[in-house]
Amino acid sequence: MTEVRSKPLRMALIGGGGAGFIGKVHATAATLDREAVLVAGALSSNAERSRQAAAEFGIPTHRAYGSWRELLEAESRRPKDERVNFVSIATPNFTHCEIACAAMESGFHVVCDKPMAINLNDAQQMVTAVQQTGRVFALTHNYSGYPLMRQAREMIASGELGEIIAVRATYVQGWMHGMVPGAQQDRGAWKSDPRRNGRAGSLGDVGTHAFHLASFVTGLEPEQLLSSMQSISDHHELDDYGHAMIRFRQGGTGMITWSQVTHGRLNDLSIEVDGTKAALTWCQEEPNQLYVRSLGKPVRIYERDPNAAHAAPTAIAACRLPGGHPEAFFEAFANVYRDAFADMRRVNAGEAFDRSLSLYPSVQDGYAGVRFMTRCLDSNDSNSQWQDW
Repeated sequence: MTEVRSKPLRMALIGGGGAGFIGKVHATAATLDREAVLVAGALSSNAERSRQAAAEFGIPTHRAYGSWRELLEAESRRPKDERVNFVSIATPNFTHCEIACAAMESGFHVVCDKPMAINLNDAQQMVTAVQQTGRVFALTHNYSGYPLMRQAREMIASGELGEIIAVRATYVQGWMHGMVPGAQQDRGAWKSDPRRNGRAGSLGDVGTHAFHLASFVTGLEPEQLLSSMQSISDHHELDDYGHAMIRFRQGGTGMITWSQVTHGRLNDLSIEVDGTKAALTWCQEEPNQLYVRSLGKPVRIYERDPNAAHAAPTAIAACRLPGGHPEAFFEAFANVYRDAFADMRRVNAGEAFDRSLSLYPSVQDGYAGVRFMTRCLDSNDSNSQWQDW
């Protein structure tokens, strides 16, 4: 590899300024391991606010741009050893396709927030852009970055749980009960606007996380889907509660549940997988323990410990601290970035890379997430009829 690993990749952040938190998460996660440095940004759709927000991220004034188009044009003109290597997209859902495709066509790698797009046409356009440009594209389904989710993935792949019978993934929150209809929101106001968010409300916001985690851990592929959704909160007309039942091609069933109107829940993402030999359970709010149960045997608790004899190689690689020191959201998010960086460096050095060997969520995972949203909407629109995948 011709590019020295210790030389940080140069990052540009698009969106994420103002009261929103996800831009700061991207900036923190990308730079956590000092493999990247944030050097440029277009942080708002308003040119003045975009430039003003740059100081908060430590972006120098001369690389604080008024729009993402200005950023791509200006960075493209810089010498190769100065321009940014990749852009991180933390903008409203409906903008992802246009920005990501333009960035890849300009020669930049892309890390995009989820869901990848608001419809299948846009998602396919993004798949095509990745194929045609050869750029690295990563999607921040960050929960797949937790060490114990990678442990679970390897346990299932090795047959430790036996044949998979069922998977249940649930992501429930309750913050919408605090919303006041018609009141100005400090952040995320676009999420209640179907023109900017798409028709998938909580389904797109948290349901796609649960679906991706179930797919990531089990490797199962949907064959048919049935869904029912509701809109309970008065502050919008999009879904805020729903279920999807899935029949998998390999056999077995799945249940995905999402809610942002469940009182008292914060970020309660959990997954349960039932196999013919054993079952496992994991909860994102207690991410450093994985429970495995078999009939007639004591419950086994796998802890996030890179020195444990049972630790899978991918779980060890996802750890930064010794066992007993909690690792959580930022570290998992950073693992998506770190995995993507490895492929970015390979491409930058002119080397081939096998995407199937990488763990970060890809453009194909993003397409599957948009298909999941689409099929859920199709099923709900048809009075909960089964839909072919």
